[in-house]
Amino acid sequence: MPVATEADLLTDSGRRLALSTLCATQITSWGVLYYAFPVLAGDITAATGWSTAAITAALSASQLVAALIGIPVGRWLDRYGPREVMTAGSVLAVPAVVAVATASSLVWFVAAWLLVGAAMGAVLYPPAFAALTRWYGPDPVRALTVLTLAGGLASTVFAPLTAALATRLDWRGTYLVLAAVLAVVTVPAHWFGLRLPWPPRPEPEPGRAHTGPRRVARSGPFVLLAVALSLTALATFAAVINLVPLLAERGVSTGVAAVALGLGGAGQVVGRLGYATLVRRTSVLARTTGILLAIAATTAALGLLTTGPALVTGAVVAGMARGVFTLLQATAVTDRWGRRHYGHLTGLLSAPMTITMALAPFAGAVLADLLGSYSTAFLVLGAIAAAGATFSLSTIPSKDMS
Repeated sequence: MPVATEADLLTDSGRRLALSTLCATQITSWGVLYYAFPVLAGDITAATGWSTAAITAALSASQLVAALIGIPVGRWLDRYGPREVMTAGSVLAVPAVVAVATASSLVWFVAAWLLVGAAMGAVLYPPAFAALTRWYGPDPVRALTVLTLAGGLASTVFAPLTAALATRLDWRGTYLVLAAVLAVVTVPAHWFGLRLPWPPRPEPEPGRAHTGPRRVARSGPFVLLAVALSLTALATFAAVINLVPLLAERGVSTGVAAVALGLGGAGQVVGRLGYATLVRRTSVLARTTGILLAIAATTAALGLLTTGPALVTGAVVAGMARGVFTLLQATAVTDRWGRRHYGHLTGLLSAPMTITMALAPFAGAVLADLLGSYSTAFLVLGAIAAAGATFSLSTIPSKDMS
């Protein structure tokens, strides 16, 4: 029997297996490493006496580490592919979560979350985006859409699972069970499911032959793109985290507020389904600016609406804009500079965005405190996203500098 070559392995079935693998591992990794925390935060505070602000700061610190780790991870991905680095991230994630579960002091707890952050930088969206962008060639949008649709299920699956475990175990036991789930699902999946050969770097596109990633990263369009997306990410995630307090301020019950938050997640799925059509029918500039303006408008609208039904509807529409924004991030580099240095450039682009996402929960709460209401804070967040849309107007590189 002839031995399959690497070229033979890079088939449609091989790509589908890799996509399925990444969908499963993104759901599990996001669910355990991120979405379990808000479910267990109250139990952690009640059991340990550590303040909510302190334990939330630990989560934010993990995001900062993930941002820094993402840069060398991106360079590795461009050269060698995702199998080794994503498997290593999964292997690190398991003892990191165990360290969180067994933390006997706040210092230990924070240190454990720093390890979790290092794992996040190697297993969450950016490396998965880089893998699919290389494997799926010039048109990875459909695969990226499928991946983000699956990733959107992480909270749907793991929030209730975590809550169910917490009714039978304490928060430490719950995290230990989740660590076991992480070990069983993600470590073997990354090692055995990402065995596709790593294609050579794509050839530079016309007009870009002499452009390296360092030159691109120092260029005005790249810097302004990072600013535009980071400002929008700040506004977006601050709005998500502070949506329930906004609705409470408007007299909406906690139950209805929770439904609104969940429907916002459903809106993300709907928004992502339409992204491929949007790509076909719009230019890069129009698409980028339009999506950022949509986020600005829907965020500000939530600060203006007053009735429960209108606010729930606004949350769904805002969720649609957020869903498209995720795919805009995934394709921002290829739309402008091609696929040749995607991993490296996406790592650099994701770093400031991840930092603003980490700061977003505090930023929204501080704005509401300073301005006296969440409604006014949402208007300011809308203005921040609008500023991001303004910066996006200058993010298209010229032929000789792209």
